[in-house]
Amino acid sequence: MKAIVYTEYGSPDVLQLKEIDKPTPKDDEVLIKVYAVSINDWDWGLLQGIPFTNRLLFGLLKPKNQILGSDIAGRIEAVGKNVKQFQPGDEVYGDLTGDWGGFAEYVCARENALALKPASMTFDEAAAIPQAAMLAIQGLRDAGQIRQGQKLLINGAGGGVGSFAVQIAKLYGAELTGVDSSGKLDMMRSMGFDQVIDYTQEDFTKSGQCYDLILDVKTNRSIFDYTRALGPNGVYVTLGGSMTRIFQALLLGPLISTISKKNIRFVGLKPNRDLAYMNRLYEAGKVKPVIDGPFKLSEIPQALRYFGEGKHKGKIVITLEQNNET
Repeated sequence: MKAIVYTEYGSPDVLQLKEIDKPTPKDDEVLIKVYAVSINDWDWGLLQGIPFTNRLLFGLLKPKNQILGSDIAGRIEAVGKNVKQFQPGDEVYGDLTGDWGGFAEYVCARENALALKPASMTFDEAAAIPQAAMLAIQGLRDAGQIRQGQKLLINGAGGGVGSFAVQIAKLYGAELTGVDSSGKLDMMRSMGFDQVIDYTQEDFTKSGQCYDLILDVKTNRSIFDYTRALGPNGVYVTLGGSMTRIFQALLLGPLISTISKKNIRFVGLKPNRDLAYMNRLYEAGKVKPVIDGPFKLSEIPQALRYFGEGKHKGKIVITLEQNNET
C-alpha cells in the first residue's frame, strides 16, 4: 500500500510517499480501507517533535510511529476474531490518536475508536469530524456549560473547532463573536457569527466588551487578558495552543476563580465519545463540516505546510484515490 512516512522530525519536507506492507489487524482490531483523512494539531506537532513532551512520549530522537494521521473515514475490509461491533463492509470513522497511521491507504484500529458513518454523510465529511467536533462539543457543553442566549466569543474561530462550535452554539441561541484573520471573516459570517473580529486589527481583550463564555482554540494570550474580557461569573475554556499560556492558566486559574468569581476551565479531550451525537446533529441537518481541500495523499506535505500557515478554513481533508463514494 501507499503511505506518507517520516523517519525524522522536521518540516513537511521530511515526509515521503512510500510503498509499504499493508497492516494486519490484531484480534481486537479492524482493517480499514481509508477513503479520507484530515489534519490536526497533533500531526503538525508530532511532525516537528514539538513541544518536547511529544518526543518524551512518542520518540526522543526519532518518531516511533512513522505514519501520522488520526481522523479517518473508510470501509472495513477485515476484522479480528474478538471484534463484536463491526463487520467487513461497514463504513466507519473515528479518531485514532495515540496509534495514528491514517496517512495511508489502509490502517488498523481498535473498535472502540470508531463509529458507523451515516449513509448520507460523505467520507470527506466524516474525516473532518472526530477531533475538532469532540473538542467543540466538550468545550461548549461540558467544560463551558453553555446556556441559552449567552454572549460567546470563539478565539481561533475559522478553523476546524470553530466551524463546529459556531453551529453547535447556535442551537443554544448564543450571541456569537468570532476572532480570526481577515481572510476567514467572510466564511465566518456565512456560518452564523453575529460579529467577527480581525485579530490583526483589533484586540478583543481591550475593546471593553465582556462575554459570558470564551472558547479559546489558540490560547496565545495572558490569562489576565482573557479574564478581563469575561463578564461576572463568566467562563473561559481553553482547548489547546501555547503550552506556556496553558501552564500559566493552570497555575493561576484557581486563584483567579477564587478572587474574581470568573471560571478558568480546561478540556481533557475524550476521543470519539460524542460521535453518535454528531451523527444525530448531521442527520437532522443541524451541523455540516466545513472542508478545505480536498488534497490527494501525495499532496499531504503541501497540505501540512498550508495548515502550518494557519490560513485554512475549517478542516483540511485528504481524499484518497478510492474516491468519496458512500
